[in-house]
Amino acid sequence: MKIVIIDGYTLNPGDLSWDGIKDLGEVIFYERTSVDQIAERCKDADMVLTNKVPFSKETLVQLPNLQFIGVTATGYNIIDIPAATAQNIVVSNVPGYGTASVAQHVFALLLEITNHTGRNAQFVAEGKWQHATDWCYTVAPVTELSGKTFGVVGFGNIGQNAAAIAKAFGMQVIYYNPTPKKSEIGDSVSLAKIFTDSDFISLHCPLTANNTAFVNMALIKTMKPSAVLINTSRGQLIHEQDLAEALNQGLIAGAALDVLSKEPPAERNPLLQAKNCLITPHNAWISLEARRRILLVTETNIAAFLEGKPVNVVK
Repeated sequence: MKIVIIDGYTLNPGDLSWDGIKDLGEVIFYERTSVDQIAERCKDADMVLTNKVPFSKETLVQLPNLQFIGVTATGYNIIDIPAATAQNIVVSNVPGYGTASVAQHVFALLLEITNHTGRNAQFVAEGKWQHATDWCYTVAPVTELSGKTFGVVGFGNIGQNAAAIAKAFGMQVIYYNPTPKKSEIGDSVSLAKIFTDSDFISLHCPLTANNTAFVNMALIKTMKPSAVLINTSRGQLIHEQDLAEALNQGLIAGAALDVLSKEPPAERNPLLQAKNCLITPHNAWISLEARRRILLVTETNIAAFLEGKPVNVVK
């Protein structure tokens, strides 16, 4: 079996080993691949591993040998699943690998918004504390989390993990899930109530045709002026121009984002210059431990497919 790793650098920049996958077939490795290079690089591939390189219907029809696509991530919206199914191509993903890492990043963002640790440390590094009038200083007001309401939109593994962390901080947890779920961590409420009642709203939704840009101006206007929006799932869930305008107008207190609709972002993305908008470069998932899990599950996915018993198949 010829296995083409089409964009392996972000998953493994050199601190992990591909040996487990090399044991399963002939491996051709590319650090990065543009869309116009896919067909040529994968023309003889039996199996492809992709993280973010998309496989459209137009691309798939040019790959008659392709039998298996391994998405080295949980989200698989980069694959045209109906087209793959029509060509009898099995598509597997890696669920659950980043639950702890992404939930941890939610609170890295949240705590920077509330405690300004990075900004205060930079203040000291620039020598400003040495010349301050008082013995203590903060660049902005600090907010205590205990007693605040943490609203979760999408109550899967990551959403539940983030909710448990919020609970440990003494926060009140409410959550919304399209399919109702019961949990002792918090209270299941409507989506509308999440946005009207929460002090912090954390998005944990897979991207679908029904929820694209659902966080728009109309919904944002129902939030508390003191509320903060956090997104570590998919940038396309948010209408970015609306969020930027809301931030610049002071309709909400802030936003903390690890994802944008286009990555890397265009320089004209309005959120890059929006007020009180903290953005990290889609690295919530990127811990060594999480990436190691991706490799191990990907090896399992390939081995299971070769045995005729595919696992983690998406449809």
